[in-house]
Amino acid sequence: MITKMKTELLQNNRQLQLLRYPERQNETLQAWDAGDEYLIEHVEKLNLPANSHLVIINDSFGALSCWFSERYQVSMLSDSYIAQQATLANLARNQCHQVRLLTTMDPVPSDAAAVLVKIPKSNRHLTWLLDSIRQQLNADIPVISVNKAREIHTSTLKLFEKHLGKTHTSLAQKKHRLVFSVADATPVESNPYVEWPVDGENYWLKNLPNVYSGENLDQGARFILPHLPQDPTSKQIIDLGCGNGVLSIKLGQLNPYASIIGVDESHMAIASATLNIKSALGDEFDFEGRVNNCLDGFDSSSADLIVCNPPFHQQLAVTDHIAWQMFCDAKQVLKPKGKLMVIGNRHLGYDNKLARLFGKANLRQIAVNKKFVILQATK
Repeated sequence: MITKMKTELLQNNRQLQLLRYPERQNETLQAWDAGDEYLIEHVEKLNLPANSHLVIINDSFGALSCWFSERYQVSMLSDSYIAQQATLANLARNQCHQVRLLTTMDPVPSDAAAVLVKIPKSNRHLTWLLDSIRQQLNADIPVISVNKAREIHTSTLKLFEKHLGKTHTSLAQKKHRLVFSVADATPVESNPYVEWPVDGENYWLKNLPNVYSGENLDQGARFILPHLPQDPTSKQIIDLGCGNGVLSIKLGQLNPYASIIGVDESHMAIASATLNIKSALGDEFDFEGRVNNCLDGFDSSSADLIVCNPPFHQQLAVTDHIAWQMFCDAKQVLKPKGKLMVIGNRHLGYDNKLARLFGKANLRQIAVNKKFVILQATK
């Protein structure tokens, strides 16, 4: 039996209806967490002047932006296109005031009265954010961060102290803890990119801090690279979930006259992929990087080949619905006889999902090892 997920945030005699994005029937995951509630409770007690500027970083689905937009000017910074779209949808759902949407590659607004941060999983991304805050803010501006208590380690607090300034923590509440900081540390110079060569290939990759597997080549990409097709009939290729562009580069080398679109929901991924394509294939190569939710807005029957290395998590929640949406969108966007090539962990059962969509007779296994399987489905 599926338990209906709670969609009403009730706090301080106020109610918001909040949904994750994209909306799904029988959703089992909530659009906010106890960390959001803890931040709301604390900031309300600060009694900041009405209409002052509140900067919110990494608002997962817009709960904080919706709540604080009633009283303050709000800027929400996120690397996630999904988080931005969720925020817009929840703002409209609750008839909230407008919020300024920025990416975490944009400077932190210097006129902030306070900065609220949901601590990211990646320490590289956290360091990037702390450096950005330190560069823009004075030491009298409160920076209040939150995460699950078990995720706030001594090493995490040392990053805050090194890259931002004096830091202390709250008591735990509902398994979450607040981190209080000020921007008074000596600025630290750092290179935003991590750069490394791809094993067995003739190109390097530059990776901004929030790019998936940005410090080394992930095992799935390593396994699928030698199996990417060279096919002169594939004129329109989509790299769905392109990350740093590692598969796009190989596809471009094998199919130099094709047009390739790299799609990812991370702004940093698309920026990194675009830079890497230009470096490896030249400015003239026909590549477009597109920040998007899967293949929303793509024309039906427009692609000859789609290559996909699906994620199995959204924010910090493990889920397979993104892979399913990718597969459904791919079937819609592929031309008749077009092919979808998928790499995935064997235990995820992508073969069953693809067989349901494309038909068992139109599915074949390209390669398999102890951990991964490469599948090809033909429309």
